Amino acid sequence: MITQTAIHKPPSRVSQYWALTKPRVTQLAVFCAVIGMFLATDGFPGWHVLVWGTIGIWLLAGAAFAVNCLIEAEVDARMARTARRATAMGELSTTQVLIFSAIIGGAGMGILYTMINPLTMWLTFVTFVGYALIYTILLKPNTPQNIVIGGLSGAMPPALGWAAVANTVPMEAWLLVLIIFVWTPPHFWALAMYRRDDYVRSGLPMLPVTHGMQYTGQQVWLYSVALAACTLFPFAVGMSGVVYLAAAVVLNAIFLRYGWMIHKHYSDQVARKAFAWSIVYLSLLFAALLVDHYVKHYLPI
Repeated sequence: MITQTAIHKPPSRVSQYWALTKPRVTQLAVFCAVIGMFLATDGFPGWHVLVWGTIGIWLLAGAAFAVNCLIEAEVDARMARTARRATAMGELSTTQVLIFSAIIGGAGMGILYTMINPLTMWLTFVTFVGYALIYTILLKPNTPQNIVIGGLSGAMPPALGWAAVANTVPMEAWLLVLIIFVWTPPHFWALAMYRRDDYVRSGLPMLPVTHGMQYTGQQVWLYSVALAACTLFPFAVGMSGVVYLAAAVVLNAIFLRYGWMIHKHYSDQVARKAFAWSIVYLSLLFAALLVDHYVKHYLPI
């Protein structure tokens, strides 16, 4: 017989620490970093760089998210979406979270410095500071443009992956950063719109709360148009070929449709679908870059 206690068994301490690293967000960031590794070379980046670079970037990203959860514990406790985080429920103390973050963050820095190169370590550390401290402490609670300004930290993974292989960050890598930077506002604002009541309770100055739904919908549409333009840059500069271009056109058509629906025919259901699609969109766009990269070099068309 399944008892009531078994049904409501609390999460293990390991799963609570794991959840602090926001694994689904971290996976997307690391995926983009790995794409950057492959695009940095005409061949295979090598298992050494691929494995150690991925681990190091993953650990530092997880450390940043853990610090973010700690700083926002009181805010998270007021929001239905985040109220069950261990930090929001007081099940992990400040000391525990700081020690955990220091261990995995320090390990990530050590791995990147010794196994990859100092440039990658410092770029990843700056990204950590930008997200965990500047975005979380200064930007998020003080300006509705928080996700725009702070989005640069979240956009850095392709540059980190590129630096891990090439020990430099050329213009092509920054184009990938630009794409994620412009993608972030419509991605996050779609979430903020259908979670607007949560953000009212949180006290955070999110755009739908401070400027209203109509204005936010307009911004989602404008950023969607800007994103569609930015995704053409890799083809325009010769970084990618027709395979990527075709994929980008199709993916952007769907993204733009959702942006227009949010702008002109808003509903929470549309915003939910737009948010979910934005994650699939970015994954497929970067996957298309990877496929095109090897098609271009081995099967020129």
